[in-house]
Amino acid sequence: MTHTAARKSFDSPYDLEAPPGAEGWRDLYPYNLIFQENLRDKENAKFWFCDSQHWPNVFKPFETVGVEFAVRCLGAFNTRHYIIPPANGIEFRIHNGFCYMSPVAVAPELIGDRVPHFMERAGHYFANWDSLLENWKKKVLGTISEMDAINFEALPEMVDLDVITGGLGIDPSAKMMADYDRLIQLAYQNWEYHFEFLNLGYVAYLDFFGFCKESFPSIPDLAIARMVQGVDSVLFRPDDELKGLAELAVRLGLVEIFALHDGSEQVLAVLAGSPNGTEWIAAWEAAKEPWFNYTSGNGFYGSDVYWRDNLDLPMGYVKDYVERAARGDVLKRPTTELIAERDRIVGEYGEFLSGEALETFHGKLGLARTVYPYVEDHNFYIEHWTMGVFWRKVRQLSRLFQSYGFWENPDDMLYLTRDEVRPVIFDLATGWGVGADPIGPTYWPTEIERRRGIVAALSTARPEPAFNTPPETINEPFTIMLWGITTEQVQQWLAGDDAESPGLKGMAASPGVVEGIARVISGPEQLGELQQGEILVAPTTAPSWGPIFGKITATVTDIGGMMSHAAIVCREYGLPAVTGTGSASTKIKTGMHIRVDGSQGIVTILD
Repeated sequence: MTHTAARKSFDSPYDLEAPPGAEGWRDLYPYNLIFQENLRDKENAKFWFCDSQHWPNVFKPFETVGVEFAVRCLGAFNTRHYIIPPANGIEFRIHNGFCYMSPVAVAPELIGDRVPHFMERAGHYFANWDSLLENWKKKVLGTISEMDAINFEALPEMVDLDVITGGLGIDPSAKMMADYDRLIQLAYQNWEYHFEFLNLGYVAYLDFFGFCKESFPSIPDLAIARMVQGVDSVLFRPDDELKGLAELAVRLGLVEIFALHDGSEQVLAVLAGSPNGTEWIAAWEAAKEPWFNYTSGNGFYGSDVYWRDNLDLPMGYVKDYVERAARGDVLKRPTTELIAERDRIVGEYGEFLSGEALETFHGKLGLARTVYPYVEDHNFYIEHWTMGVFWRKVRQLSRLFQSYGFWENPDDMLYLTRDEVRPVIFDLATGWGVGADPIGPTYWPTEIERRRGIVAALSTARPEPAFNTPPETINEPFTIMLWGITTEQVQQWLAGDDAESPGLKGMAASPGVVEGIARVISGPEQLGELQQGEILVAPTTAPSWGPIFGKITATVTDIGGMMSHAAIVCREYGLPAVTGTGSASTKIKTGMHIRVDGSQGIVTILD
C-alpha cells in the first residue's frame, strides 16, 4: 500500500472504541487506572505508549496488582528516594485492557537542585553496594518465606476447643482476612525492594553511556552495551541447572530413557528403576529449590505456569538438552568469548583517552559492571520467585471460594479486583458465622461470566502502539533504553505498515548477521513450536525463554531497547538480535526467509 503522508499524531484514547462485546470494560478496573472523561484535555496533552514489553496481554481485574505495584515503586525510588536528576516516575493507564505509559519529566530548571541529593543518596548505595545487596537478598527471601507460610483453609464446623479453653475470643475468619491483607502487603513489600536497587543499576549504566557518547561521539550504542557483557546472573541459573542435568544424563548413560519417554512423570518413573537413575533423580530434586520457581511467562499474570507446578516444562527442556549433549553440542553460554570481546572493545576505546579521562572511563565502567548483574538478577527473585508464590496463594484462595460455590472455575477470582476480594471474604465469614448461606454464590457466577466475555472481547484486538501527539524528540533515557521507543520508531508507527517494504528497522541489540526461517511466537504457550535453527520473532520475549535459545539462531521483537531483557539475554547467549521494530511479529509470517542484522538493527524479508 502507499502512504500519502505520515500522520502527525496518534489517536486519542477517548476516541478509540472498544472491540465489539467489550462494552463496559471500564467497570473492570480501578477508577485511577482508566482515562477519566473530566480529565480529557489534561490526558490528551500527554504522549502515551503501550508497554507491551511487560504487559503484552489484556489484564484480568486482579492482575492489575503487578503494574500498580511495579510502576508506583519505580516512580517513588526515582522521585522520592534517590531524587534522580533527569527522571521522575511514569504515569500509567489501562485502555481497552492494555497498559499505556507516559514518563513524567523533570523541569530543566529543577535538575541542578536534584544533583546534590542524588549524589548523597545514590552515592551511599554505590559505595556500599555489596553489603547492601547482601542485606537485600535476606529481606527479599524473608518476605518470600513469610508469604509461603500463608495458608487458606476452609472454615471449620466449629472452632477448636483450644479457642475456648485458651480464652482467645477470635475465630479463623479473622485469620483468613488478615492473611489475605498480609499476602497483598508482602507482594507490595518485595516490589519496593525490587526498585531499591534496579533504578541505580540503570543510572550507573546511563552515566557510563553518557560519558562514552561524549568522549567517543561516533561510538555505536551496541559497543557500549558490549563493554558490560559476560555477566554471571542468577537469572541464567535455572537454564544452567537444566544443562547440567542433561550433561549428567549423558555421563550416567541415561540418554535412551530421555529419548524414548515423554513427560516428567513417565521419565522419572523409568529412571527410578534403572541403574544410575536414582543418582540423576537426586540431582533433579536438588535443582528444584529454588531454581524451579521460574515461569515461561514473566510473572505478571495469574495464568503464568511455573516449572515447579508443571514439571513437564523443565523436563521438556532437559530432553532437548540431552539430545544436543549426546551429539556433542556445547550447551554452555559463550561467556569466555563474550568477556574476551568485551575487554577488546574496552581496550580499543581506552586508547583514545589518557590521564584523568582514562581514569574516569575505567571508574564509570567499573561501577556499571558492579551494578549491572542486578539489572537481570532481580527478575528471578521478584518477577519469578516472589510472584510465583503470590499467584500460588491467590489460586489457593480462589479454589477455596470455588468449593463454597462463589464461582465456577478454580481461578475465577482473577476476574475480581483485589479490593473486591475483601468483601467476598467477609461475605463468607458472615454466612458461616450466622449459620446461613453467603450471598456470593448467587451474585458472582453471573458477574464473572460477564467479565470473562469482556476480557475475551478485548483480547481480540491488538493494542494501539501509542496515543496523542508525540514530542518532536524523544530523549528520556529510560524510555529509549528499556522500551526502545525512539523518535525514529515513533515516526515509523505514525507512517504505518508499508506492505511493500521488505525490511524493518529497530535497535541493534546484539551483534551478528543471520539468515533463516522465521517462527512467529505470540506467547510462551507456543514455544514448543520452535524448530532447531529458526529465527524467533515475537512481540516481546521473557528472560525465562533462555532454554529455547539453544534452538534459535537470532531474535526479533516488536518492543524493547538496548537494556531490555531480550537484548541483554541475547547478548549473553551470543545470538544476534534486533529489538523495538514496532511491527515485526505482524509483518513477518512463520516460514518466511529473513535476514537479521543485529549489528545494524535491520531485519530484511528475503522472500
